Amino acid sequence: MKVSLMHGAGGEVMGELLKVLTRIEHNNAGGIGLEALDDGAVIPVDGMNIVFTTDSHVVRPIFFPGGDIGRISICGTVNDLAMMGGRPLALSCGMIIEEGFEVADLERIVQSMDAALGESGASLVTGDTKVLEKGALDGIVINTAGIGIAGTPVRDSGLLPGDVILVSGTLGDHGLAIMAERAGLSFGEQIRSDVAPLWGLVSRALEAGTIHAMKDPTRGGFASAINEMAKKSRVSIRIDEETVPLRKSVKSASMMLGIDPLQVANEGKVVMGVPAEEAEAILAAIKSHHYGYNAAIIGRVTEGAHVIMETAVGGERFIEPPIGDPVPRVC
Repeated sequence: MKVSLMHGAGGEVMGELLKVLTRIEHNNAGGIGLEALDDGAVIPVDGMNIVFTTDSHVVRPIFFPGGDIGRISICGTVNDLAMMGGRPLALSCGMIIEEGFEVADLERIVQSMDAALGESGASLVTGDTKVLEKGALDGIVINTAGIGIAGTPVRDSGLLPGDVILVSGTLGDHGLAIMAERAGLSFGEQIRSDVAPLWGLVSRALEAGTIHAMKDPTRGGFASAINEMAKKSRVSIRIDEETVPLRKSVKSASMMLGIDPLQVANEGKVVMGVPAEEAEAILAAIKSHHYGYNAAIIGRVTEGAHVIMETAVGGERFIEPPIGDPVPRVC
């Protein structure tokens, strides 16, 4: 077997590769996070919970409606920390740049990174830069790692029967924006990436109530994230189709392109499982943040082992995790 693009797309195929990369007998996991395959590792140190994560970014095109590779590199790492309940403190940045890359584009990317850091309240504290010869790389690759502090860490495996499922806004925006840009389709301002740092939104939710599980639906989209949460928590989830927030433009574009919007990446959304009695308070807190005004309660957790969509016409269907993201190099 050889590695293919599907192995990096966030779906079932990527899961098979991760099993090879993270076998405990091959790694010094140390019992502090790698074995959980969560958005980050929680490292207890002197009574504190340090959250640590890393991510590499290869999005194409590097500039797209609503963002660029610089913004996504900061937001991706900040959001992975936030999904663990971690307040982002410090990030590192490693850039690998192809010879001939425009310095003006690099300046634009760095400015975008700085703006995202300002929103998140974190700082860039160290980094590294390498340049490869022309043709050895497709423009630029950015790696960011981050550390944060969590009071009570949140996992993606903590769902309990009786919980309700919330999403912080419309789904499918980022993946469809990238796909439309690649296809040369013009939707004006109707389809833009949702890439955004989410710690401010998440912190309001944490202050408003209890969060049992949390995940950002990036590669593989909502379908991948919700199935992973259900599988790890050993529960079933029922989703009400009519309550799932989708922009009309995203629905139209997904139909034109033959893509399920629930299977494409989001870069500024969070999926939460919360106790039913606290759901309205948490939803109100999320809606009070400018990145959460389209938030909605979309489902409930039950006993079982599947993710089921209750359709608008009264039927049911399984929400299956994608084999691979239909939009490669989306982040």
